[in-house]
Amino acid sequence: MAVPIAGQDLDQWARRFDLLADPNRLRILHHLHHEPDLCVSDLADAVGMRPTALSQALRLLREQGWVAATRHGRLVRYRLIDATVHALLHTVGADHQH
Repeated sequence: MAVPIAGQDLDQWARRFDLLADPNRLRILHHLHHEPDLCVSDLADAVGMRPTALSQALRLLREQGWVAATRHGRLVRYRLIDATVHALLHTVGADHQH
């Protein structure tokens, strides 16, 4: 028997799915899943976004606790730190045959 999810948990899951529903943010997460520690300029090139738009998307992902930034001199490198998002991206990217 399934356990009901509390209303607050549903709100948190809705927020998570809202972040994942944006193709640009999903592209960012996908690249960070496969290539951790990318700087903004490399990540912008990889996902085809302007650095300013990318920075806004990264801010949302950092606020959610999915992405972390580490400063290396003048460069800031980003990596995906949320294990659930890693697992989800791994599952979504798997070869599904029925």
